[in-house]
Amino acid sequence: MARVVVIGAGLGGLPAAYELRHALPQEHQITLISNQPKFTFVPSLPWVGLGLKSLDRIQLDLANTVPQHGIEFIQAAVTAIDPKSRQLTMGDTTLDYDYAVIATGPELALDALPGLGPEGGYTHSVCNPHHALLASEAWEKFLADPGPIVVGASPGASCFGPAYEFAFLLHHVLKQKGLRAQVPITFITSEPYAGHLGIGGMAKSRWLIRKFMADREIELMENTAISHFSPDAVHLADGREIPARFTMVLPPFRGPRFLREAPGLTDAKGFIPVLPTYRHPDFESIYSVGVITQLKAVEQTPIPTGAPKVGLMSEEMALAVAHNIALELGVTTGSQSKPTLQAVCFADFGNTGALFLADPLLPDASGERDRALIFHGIWVSWMKAGFEKYFLTKMRLGWTIPWFERWGFRAIGLPLVTPVPVPEQSRSLTPTV
Repeated sequence: MARVVVIGAGLGGLPAAYELRHALPQEHQITLISNQPKFTFVPSLPWVGLGLKSLDRIQLDLANTVPQHGIEFIQAAVTAIDPKSRQLTMGDTTLDYDYAVIATGPELALDALPGLGPEGGYTHSVCNPHHALLASEAWEKFLADPGPIVVGASPGASCFGPAYEFAFLLHHVLKQKGLRAQVPITFITSEPYAGHLGIGGMAKSRWLIRKFMADREIELMENTAISHFSPDAVHLADGREIPARFTMVLPPFRGPRFLREAPGLTDAKGFIPVLPTYRHPDFESIYSVGVITQLKAVEQTPIPTGAPKVGLMSEEMALAVAHNIALELGVTTGSQSKPTLQAVCFADFGNTGALFLADPLLPDASGERDRALIFHGIWVSWMKAGFEKYFLTKMRLGWTIPWFERWGFRAIGLPLVTPVPVPEQSRSLTPTV
């Protein structure tokens, strides 16, 4: 009998546990460990941060859900891991394992900039449930006494979609409340151009985002580094100060401390290096899924940016890891799974939305992808809301990843959608920085 431990119960960890349970006979034990009592559908946190949805609507109680599907659940914080001895430490408790699937998600590097973060700082984020609730409370206070807003991403950030979504959503909310004329909005991003998304090769998205910013009278500051924050301003590396009464800036990510402290397990930032099979190159018992997985930056940018790891990519990793562990245990036959990741991001902008697709995420040696597409329309907002309900249902019922998710948009295509128009005079241009 083998014991497979999954650390983390988010968009990567919970699907990984279900896939492992599906792939392995009952004689093998699957244990899911989480320092949080609930699963959260993180892509919906921008709605929570603006008071558009309550947090409990996008959460599941893990203790009531996971054991029903033949998986042991332990709510505890892992404080140490020893890959050589294959042992985890949780406070005063130790746990031996045969395989560990690390799917912790990131730790927010709030010490990267002075004043960053809601606790001990002057900014908000929608990267975890607690921060989204704090943002929602601050947003309600802001509405009673509105002023300038800054939204954006700090140097080293890797997940930019929620920043754009938050900026366009708050414009929509303020307009509905009749407050938009009182609120200057500035969007500051470390990306070399708006819509880069840490992906690159998405030049059409540049024109879409710029158009959306201009139509909504949001001041756009691209390729801009923030140096620090004060109670009423965002300070830039070039010395400028941008007034702000409400600030939502996405921070950089890193791996949790217990991973960073394990010799040879992670890179300098705490991310897990992996082979194409998502197994650690030096520790055969370690696999990685989701944001904690090390992915090289798609391209070098003037201000450092990381590669995004969206939900569909995490599920692709989970599926591959479950298959490869089953293969090592002799449960199945065939070849190792080495998925080519595709990045798909749905963003709700209130009265419209945008879908970004990069397939695969990492371009080939010539810098090309099979597809790099952007679509927009109100249907994207509907699709995101529908997918949230579908995904929560899937996690509640313990479903594995169905065929249409496994194939993603490669199989079902994107019918009945409107691609982003690019001005004819701009088609041959490369983004300037």
